[in-house]
Amino acid sequence: QLKLVESGGGSVQAGGSLRLSCAASGFRNNHNCMGWFRQAPGEGREGVAGIATDSGDTYYAESVKGRFTITQDAAKSTVYLQMNSLKPADTSIYYCAVLTGCTVIAGWNHHDIDVWGKGTPLSVSS
Repeated sequence: QLKLVESGGGSVQAGGSLRLSCAASGFRNNHNCMGWFRQAPGEGREGVAGIATDSGDTYYAESVKGRFTITQDAAKSTVYLQMNSLKPADTSIYYCAVLTGCTVIAGWNHHDIDVWGKGTPLSVSS
């Protein structure tokens, strides 16, 4: 059974930092793209950052470029999202996601995702 477990959400002040983690289990190989989406109340699910586990190719939403960094620990099947210079607009529920059979990331669309985590909330106050 494929499973994703997120952790690291919480409440911070604007300008602060936080790191999210997502641990994957049940996947037979590393030929996946893995990363994060977010969805605020009343909004659609937005691709935030993703990484192709074989190549290390990454994707970032324009709104987070220069502030967020996605990394992986392949041996642990875990990805991390380091979030710096947080803004109130970053407030959302963040969902880990995996697209299987993925080797490169040209985009990061929620319609393509095969497996979702349950989500972890982030609240950024001003």
